Formats: sequence, structure tokens, C-alpha cells
Amino acid sequence: MWRRALPWLLLVGLLGSSLLGGVLFGAERLDLTRALSDPESLQGVMFWKARLPRVLLAALAGGALSVVGVALQALLRNPLADPYVLGVSGGAAAGATLALVAGASAFTVVGAALVPAAALAGGLVATFVVYAIARASGDLSGTTIVLAGVIVNAIAASVITFVKTLVSAAKAQELLFWLMGFLDVPSVPQLIVCAIWVAAGTGLLLYDSGRLNLLALGKEPAAHLGVEVRRVEQRIFVASSAITGAVVSLTGLIGFVGLIVPHATRRLLGPDHRVTLPAAFILGASTLVACDLVARAAFRYLGTEPPVGAITALVGGPLFLLILQRRRAA
Repeated sequence: MWRRALPWLLLVGLLGSSLLGGVLFGAERLDLTRALSDPESLQGVMFWKARLPRVLLAALAGGALSVVGVALQALLRNPLADPYVLGVSGGAAAGATLALVAGASAFTVVGAALVPAAALAGGLVATFVVYAIARASGDLSGTTIVLAGVIVNAIAASVITFVKTLVSAAKAQELLFWLMGFLDVPSVPQLIVCAIWVAAGTGLLLYDSGRLNLLALGKEPAAHLGVEVRRVEQRIFVASSAITGAVVSLTGLIGFVGLIVPHATRRLLGPDHRVTLPAAFILGASTLVACDLVARAAFRYLGTEPPVGAITALVGGPLFLLILQRRRAA
């Protein structure tokens, strides 16, 4: 019993430590006791209005991207699948960009719902284009999926670039800053709406977690065991796009979290997706909170702060190449 409980205790402890570290440390040190006892003080404002919302967004985004990575890798039976590599994040970013330029504000209640919806539409389009390209080639291998994702990402990037040329310089700079994967302090409507989208999508993925175990055997064996493969695929794609769209609408493009965390989770707890999905959410939340803390704290003496997307790319890029090399060797 303890052997089963120990990994979960470690994951929960890691999440708690990362959340506490994310709140306490940064450009300015925080007195948590003063912040909790006097919300109107400078320490209280820093905690309630700045640190806590940002840390919660980092945890939500990291967990969300990780569960999407687990689901896509299982569905496609491809260890290289993740929302960033497959172009889902790029499509969602293009959809959110069009919505923002069209006038939807992410800082109003209506805008906080419309921008993720536009990102969902973009993510769905990107997902089905990648899948259609792979199916048309008759090959759902890692190389084909990655190449299809590169194509979709390139198209999405060109759409975003074209849109940026049509807006003012100030708006273009704002979009560029957002697309780099920078975790800003979200408003309450933003955080609530994003959490609702992520909860709904994650719930759908958990509902199909047992079917993902059967799909790991292959589509034909899963169909013989009673799985309605096409419907499961559609649900997974819709849920993954909804989750990714909600996250991207707030954080921009944050890559490789959804690729690396699922591999680490499977090594820790095994391949059962009924266990791997919730565990990946916890580990992904801890990972992105820690990366954001590095982005905020490590460069403060230089008077600057890199986007957290740069930190995840620096860590995840080499690991992606390692996974690709091992897959080729196998």
C-alpha cells in the first residue's frame, strides 16, 4: 500500500513546494504572514493581486498541457505527440489572435469566454488538418506526425504574422509579447473561464481514460473489445483542443511541457491512463510553476524577465531530440 501511495505523496509534496516557492519568491521577497493577516497592505496586495493569480495560472496551464500530451500520445500511439509539436497550440494561437484583433477583450467577462472559444476553433482546425495529412499519407508514425505539425505551425505562424501587419505597432508588440509564452497576471474572469474550460476538457479525457488503455493495443483490437474508436477519437480531439485553446488564450505558446511530463509520469506510475492523467496534471502544474519561478527569479539582477516559454523550450528541446533519437534507434 505504501509503495502505491508514495509516488502520489511525492507528487503532492512537489506541487505544494512549487506553489509555496512560486508565491514566496520573485523580484521582491514576500512576507506571507503579513500578507494573510493584512490584505490591504503592500504585502497583501502583492500576494492576492499579483503572485497568487500568476502561480495559479501557471499551475493550471502546466497541468492542462500535460494531460493533453498524455491523451494525444496515447490516442496516436506516438511518444512525440504533444499540443505544441502537433500544431494544436499554433492553431489555437492563430484563432485567439484573430479574436483579439477583431475586438474581443480578454479582460471582460464576455471576452474571457470568446477568446478561448476562438482558440478552441483554431486548435480543432489544426488538429484535424494534422490528422488528415497523416491519414492521407497512410502513415501515423512519429516522423509523419511531426512533419504535419511543422506544416500546420508554419501556416498558423504566417496567419499571425499577416494579422500583425494589419494592426498598429503597439498592438503588434502586445501580440508578440503574448505569443512568446509569457505568464502575466490574469484577471479573475480570465482565470475562472480558463479553469472551467480546462475542467470540462480534463473531465472528458478522464471519462475516456480506460478506453485509451485499450487503444494502446491498436485500433482494431480496441474495436473488437467494444471501443467505438471514431467517437473516442473525436472526443479526445475536441477535449484536447478545448483545453489547449483555453490555456493558449491566456499564456500564448508554451512548448514541450505536454511532451516531457507525460514521459516522466509514465516512468513514475506506469502506463495506466486512469492513473497517468491525474498524475500528469499534478506533475505538469509543478513543472510550469517551477519554470515560471526560474524566469522571475534567475534574471532579476539583470532587470529583465524572459518568457516562461523560453525556459520550457531550453529544457524541453534537447529532451525532444533525445526521445526522437531513441525512437529511431528502436
